[in-house]
Amino acid sequence: MTGFDPTAATNAYLAALPPAGHLKAIHYTQGGHWVLLWGWLVTVVAAFLILRSGLLHRLRKRIDGARRRPLAASAVVALVFLLLDWLLTLPWSAYADWWRQKQYGLSNQGFPAWLGEAALAGVISAIGLGLFLVVLYALIRRAPRTWWAWATGVAVVFIVFGLLIAPIAIEPLFNTFTPAPPGPVRDQVVALAKKAHVPSDKIYIYNGSKQSNRYTANVAGLFGSARVAMSDVMFQKGADLAEVRGVVGHEMGHYARGHVIWGALWVAIEALLAFGLMQLLFPWFDNTVTRLQEADADHFSLVVANEPDGLSKALVKTIEYRADSPSAIEEFLFYDHPSVRRRVQTAMDWKAAHMTATGEGTTP
Repeated sequence: MTGFDPTAATNAYLAALPPAGHLKAIHYTQGGHWVLLWGWLVTVVAAFLILRSGLLHRLRKRIDGARRRPLAASAVVALVFLLLDWLLTLPWSAYADWWRQKQYGLSNQGFPAWLGEAALAGVISAIGLGLFLVVLYALIRRAPRTWWAWATGVAVVFIVFGLLIAPIAIEPLFNTFTPAPPGPVRDQVVALAKKAHVPSDKIYIYNGSKQSNRYTANVAGLFGSARVAMSDVMFQKGADLAEVRGVVGHEMGHYARGHVIWGALWVAIEALLAFGLMQLLFPWFDNTVTRLQEADADHFSLVVANEPDGLSKALVKTIEYRADSPSAIEEFLFYDHPSVRRRVQTAMDWKAAHMTATGEGTTP
């Protein structure tokens, strides 16, 4: 449309957040990079201390005793390692995931509640990882030359199973999910789902404010368990119908484009490529793949929901925990989403390219 400047519109959206808010977001985001790096170091040190103590070796020898029981030994050793690792890294987790979030106004959760949920998450992780490590150890013993290929297949099974049951059996342990009530919001979302050819019977609102003040929504599950969920924080922060359509259109894009499946396949490739240095070297590549998926979901939302302004308004509300204008290298190394500025600019470019002469958006 003549006279519409996408760059000026992008700047106008970003200016909706005052300079102090942007500065706070930059401090939080860039500090988060250091938290990520220090967290990796804490994990390495914790593992080193556990292994250096010799406790796992002594425990394995005691379990084996005079009769070899490799599966029982590997199961107990794995669980003890995971428990000790959780305990040793707990102070850091409390700082990074609870105290720091409260300092930036991103959470109102009390420490006892946070600790309870962290313990529950630790138990769930210990069960899943413990089982995987037992199977992995068995494969190494039985197929010393080809264990890595078999282990990749096992990893895929674990990943798919986890994705399948997460919205059914795991996420409800932490939050309450209720179907979006009858009304304009649900009507708009159902209509959008039908337009996008995605299931329209699993649209939920959950009490995300219980843990965080972040403006967010998500898609989870596979096949029959797939669902879209919007945090109640969206509505506490005044999300209008345009924002809801823009955000839900984005999440439906993840479903329609099969990003969960592609993500699982990517993790399977990671498992194939590394059971060692992968944790150190490949987060950069993970972020790149995820950024591409997020950009694709944005595009899907723009085409199907036709709400560049709604999506942009929603994106601006995420700046408080993700600075909008990182450097190129900062975005490449640390951002698992495209920067807010880049995403809003893309939305405004799309708007400019699809405006009619009267100033109204075109209907895809």
